[in-house]
Amino acid sequence: MTKLPTAPLGATGMEITRIGFGAWAIGGGDWRFGWGPQEDDQSVAAIVHAVESGINWIDTAAVYGFGRSEKVVARALEGIPAKDRPYVFTKCERVPGPDGAPAGCLKRDSILREADASLERLKVDAIDLYQIHWPQPAEDIEEGWSALAELKERGLVRHIGVSNFTVEQLEKISQIAPVETLQPEYSLIERDGEADLLPYARRQGTGVIVYSPMGSGLLSGRMTAERIAGLPDNDWRKSAHEFNEPELAGNLALVERIRKVADTRGVEPGAVSVAWTLRNPAVSAAIVGFRNPSQVDPLLPAASLSLTDAEVAEIVG
Repeated sequence: MTKLPTAPLGATGMEITRIGFGAWAIGGGDWRFGWGPQEDDQSVAAIVHAVESGINWIDTAAVYGFGRSEKVVARALEGIPAKDRPYVFTKCERVPGPDGAPAGCLKRDSILREADASLERLKVDAIDLYQIHWPQPAEDIEEGWSALAELKERGLVRHIGVSNFTVEQLEKISQIAPVETLQPEYSLIERDGEADLLPYARRQGTGVIVYSPMGSGLLSGRMTAERIAGLPDNDWRKSAHEFNEPELAGNLALVERIRKVADTRGVEPGAVSVAWTLRNPAVSAAIVGFRNPSQVDPLLPAASLSLTDAEVAEIVG
């Protein structure tokens, strides 16, 4: 197995590779935020290849295909030797709403039911990291966080964290139990967290894994206006504001600046995009989505790629 650079995930005691396997897209296209058609066999092969390539953690969620992603992860784990087993992270709070779209629920009983269902789908005795997916509804974040603390106390989850929370919300729930990890969106397109969220997490010693470091594929170097226009109707990106004008032209211009640096380094633009997020001292690791084995190898260099200040200046303009 290949050795990739690792970093401590806060105070959890877990040493995780600087890139992890993101399992959002392998939930398929049959739900509100799906990525179009996806073959489960390809998903399993991608996970197995990623782990064989040294990646030691997978981030999924119950809402990804409403259980499909977790089941696919379990299928992949069955084919991986126990000594090579990756950490498995998943999330709760997004449940099917009345119209079938994801809705937020942070009630204790709902969280406990979700945890039981995820344990069953993943076929594990305990979840390595259990996260609240979104702080919705906001008035219930303390009840939801108390439920995660209860699950940890019962040994059903080993560590607990949150995704998409603000500093104010983190401070509120930390009175109940320490927030071990944080998962914010962070990329060259989405930089809001630099102002207060990431510095706060660093001061607190909170482990940070960032999602969508390639802007959901927009910064991969493989996305064009024509390709976006041809995306399946059940791919959420087709109607996302950053994939459409007036933002698209600026984002594609950014990709060309990334490409210049990537060409000089002999790597893919996507690897440069991910490596940029890893430069932030608050960031432990980045979640990278893979849908088939061929996507893994070109992005592995991101884990060890150190961008210079001059290269960063060239990218951000």
